[in-house]
Amino acid sequence: MKKILPLIILGLPFLASAASDCRQPLDGRDPGCLRQAYARPLAEWPAPQVEGQVAWQEMASAKTPDLPSMISYPMLKLGIRLFFDPALSASGKIACASCHRPEHAYADTLAVTPGHEGRQGRRNAPALVGVAGASSLFWDGRAPTLEHQALGPIADPAEMAMELKELPAKLTAIPGYAEEFAAAWGDSAVTLERIQGALAAYQRTLVAEHTAFDAFIDGDHKALDDRQLLGLHLFRTKARCMTCHSGPALNDNEFHNLGLTYFGRKYEDLGRYNVTGKNEDVGKFKTPTLRNVSRSGPWMHNGLFRSLRGIVNMYNAGMFHPKPANEAQAKDPRFPVTSTLVKPLELDEREMQALEAFLKTL
Repeated sequence: MKKILPLIILGLPFLASAASDCRQPLDGRDPGCLRQAYARPLAEWPAPQVEGQVAWQEMASAKTPDLPSMISYPMLKLGIRLFFDPALSASGKIACASCHRPEHAYADTLAVTPGHEGRQGRRNAPALVGVAGASSLFWDGRAPTLEHQALGPIADPAEMAMELKELPAKLTAIPGYAEEFAAAWGDSAVTLERIQGALAAYQRTLVAEHTAFDAFIDGDHKALDDRQLLGLHLFRTKARCMTCHSGPALNDNEFHNLGLTYFGRKYEDLGRYNVTGKNEDVGKFKTPTLRNVSRSGPWMHNGLFRSLRGIVNMYNAGMFHPKPANEAQAKDPRFPVTSTLVKPLELDEREMQALEAFLKTL
């Protein structure tokens, strides 16, 4: 039998063996080494690589949230009815669920969903799975809680266009609502505050559907195939996705500029700036959850991307970095600056395919 001798190359010892000892960089060319690394407890997985000094959180499988003790079954039942009831709209044809569809991670399949009389706003309906953990709501973060958020789409002229002052009387006149409000709140009074509370209670129960990724992270190490496992590794390392997409919901509850402001053009949207008035917030939008992401497209605040591969391609290229189109824009203190966290990734074709495959397991 041929003896295996220690060799020294560039001063580093290694074994000249045809069998891998998994000490080389984990680049996915040896699937067995990747499986060995990710078969360990989560705390021992390869450490994430992130851009800048961000406070990332470790991944976790999707769990049902602990609900506040004041949320009762009758309140949840009422919230479900309200969420799916088109009576909350002026036309009687549009419900919350018209834009936030359960089968699509409580998002929609259109870039911008038509609202009252076919009117269109500017933004894509965001996925609501895991929204109980959000620190602010809407793409621009203008609502601090689910209660504050609840009435916004109902009153928006481009969405449900309902006169809020008329809504309580409208619901009171519908059979069954008085009894359901009484069961939830102790008496039959229908108020805007109670409508907010019931809708928020239901939305706190919206959790991502359990996926292959959840099975893998919970210990089923056969739940991901080799390509998907490489995608997981790239997500955590070379692709630096956990810079913004970490923790149980795979988001950071922060706002970032990806260069999609369309500043000075037809589809201009200044994002977070419209809430804070700060120049540095022009073009910033809230990081969305990646839970069940393959079901919630098209993606981005304006629904610009219709394929996950398109998003992977653009991140790999470093996203968009607009330049001033003229002297006036060059002098404008509001001219948007793409986040310094967004840089080219240098993924090859095999790696981009793997990353897309992993995203589809989330």
